[in-house]
Amino acid sequence: MKGSIPSEVSQVTKALEQAGFEAYLVGGCVRDLLLGHKPKDWDVTTNANPEQIQALFEKTFYENDYGTVGVVNEGTEDDTLKVIEVTPYRKESGYSNARHPDSVEFGTSLEEDLKRRDFTVNAIALNVSGLPAQAGETVDPFGGREDLKRKIIKAVGEARERFAEDALRMLRAIRLTAQLNFALDERTAAAIQENAEKLGLISKERIRDEFIKILMTDQPMMALGVAQKLGILRYMAPDLERGIGISQNQAHKYDVWEHNLRTLQHAADKSWTLEVRLAALFHDVSKPETRRFSEEKQDYTFYGHDVVGGRVTKKILSDLKFPKEIVDKVSNLVRWHMFFSDPEKVTLSAVRRMIRNVGGGPNMELLLNLRVCDRIGTGRPKEQPFRLRKYISMVEEAQRDPISVQMLKINGARLMEVTGEKPGPKLGHALNALLEEVLDDPSRNTEEYLEKRALELTQLPEDELKRLGEQGKEKKEAAEEAEVEKIRGKYWVS
Repeated sequence: MKGSIPSEVSQVTKALEQAGFEAYLVGGCVRDLLLGHKPKDWDVTTNANPEQIQALFEKTFYENDYGTVGVVNEGTEDDTLKVIEVTPYRKESGYSNARHPDSVEFGTSLEEDLKRRDFTVNAIALNVSGLPAQAGETVDPFGGREDLKRKIIKAVGEARERFAEDALRMLRAIRLTAQLNFALDERTAAAIQENAEKLGLISKERIRDEFIKILMTDQPMMALGVAQKLGILRYMAPDLERGIGISQNQAHKYDVWEHNLRTLQHAADKSWTLEVRLAALFHDVSKPETRRFSEEKQDYTFYGHDVVGGRVTKKILSDLKFPKEIVDKVSNLVRWHMFFSDPEKVTLSAVRRMIRNVGGGPNMELLLNLRVCDRIGTGRPKEQPFRLRKYISMVEEAQRDPISVQMLKINGARLMEVTGEKPGPKLGHALNALLEEVLDDPSRNTEEYLEKRALELTQLPEDELKRLGEQGKEKKEAAEEAEVEKIRGKYWVS
C-alpha cells in the first residue's frame, strides 16, 4: 500500500468493526491509494444497514435511496475528510432508466457488492484496521490490482451488462482513461460502441458533469478522440464532429477537428480554467459552415466563424445545462477570439473597447490565454510572438483606463445634482454617452469635464442621447449582423 490512511477514516471502520460489523474501504479511494495518489473522497462499505450505521456516530446524514450514510467530521480542515461515506453492501436489480437500479437489497455479501461496481480498478476492497483480517489485506475478485499494473480500464464482469445498468459509465470509462493515463480494455471499448445510444436516456446535467471532468483532466484531447471513435462524443458535443476532415488554410497544419482538440490540450497543459478549456474546444466550431474558397487568395476563408461560433457555443452549453454565467462568458470568448492584435495598427481606444466587449480585465486575460492556445493549436511553436507580447502590454496599459460606467468620475446621483434630471432612462443614456467619449480619450474622465459635458448632453432629445450612448453597441451589432448575412448556410442557430 503506497498511501496512508487518515485517522478520521480508520476511526469509522474501527467503530463499525467493534460493533460487530464488517468494514472495508472501497472504490476510487482504494484505487488511488494503490496508485500512490491522494484520494479525493473516502468510501466505506459494510454489512450494517443505514440505521445501524447512524446509531454508531454522533453526526450523520442519510438523504438517498441507496443506503449511503454521510459520517461528518467537523474537526478537520481537509475537505476530503469532512464527510466519510458509509454504504451497506448492496445487491441491485432492474435498470429500466439505464441509470439507477429499480430495487436495492442491503446486507448481502462483500463479493456481491463488488460485483455491481463499474470497473475492476474500482472493485477492490481494503481492510484498514485489521479486525478480524490483516490490515492492508485487499479483496479483489475481479483482478483490479492486475489491471492497475497493466494500466487498463476494464468493466467488471460483462461490460454490456454494466453499461445497461448505468449508461453514464461509458463516459466515466473515457474520463478515467484520461485521468489515470490508462488505456481502454478492448471488450469494454467494443461494448461502449455497441451501447452508445443508451446515453440518449441520460439527463443533460449528468452528461455535463462527466464532460466537465473529462475537460479538466490532463489528457482531454486523447479522451475526446476516443469518445468520438466510440460514438459517444455526439452526446456531449456533436457539433465538434462537423470539423472532422475539414481542411483549413495555409496557416494551419491540422483539420478543424484536430485543431480544436490541440487548442484544448494546450489549455490543459497550462492548467487553465474550465472557461478557457471550453472556449478553446469550441472556438472554431463554426468553421465548417463558414468555409469558402477564395479565388482571389487561392485558399479557404472562414469569415464570420467567430460570430456564428459564439452563437453555436451558446446553444451547445445551454443544451448541456451549464450555468448562465459560464454560457455567457465562454460564448463571448468564442465570439471575440479573432480580435485584431497588430500593435502597429491597433489603437488603445480599440483595446479598451475590446476589454469592454469581453466584460472586463479578468475576461480579457482569459481571451489572451485563448489566443495563446489557438496559436499552439495551429502547429506554431511559439505561444507569444512579438506582436502578441506588444498587444498584451497595450492591454495592461488600457486596463488602467476606465472601461465601464462604474469607472467614470461621475455617477447617477451626481448627474442628477448637476443637471436637475429626475431618475429615469435618460440618466443611463447620458452615462453611456459619457463612457463612449472616455473610451476614446481617457483624459476626459475628470469631474470637471464630465459635469460640463453632462449639462450639454442632457439638453439633447432622449432618442438622440440614447443613440450616442449606444453607438458602441450599435456598431458592434451592425458589424455582427453584416457578417452573419454573408454566411447564413446549412447550419444556423437563431
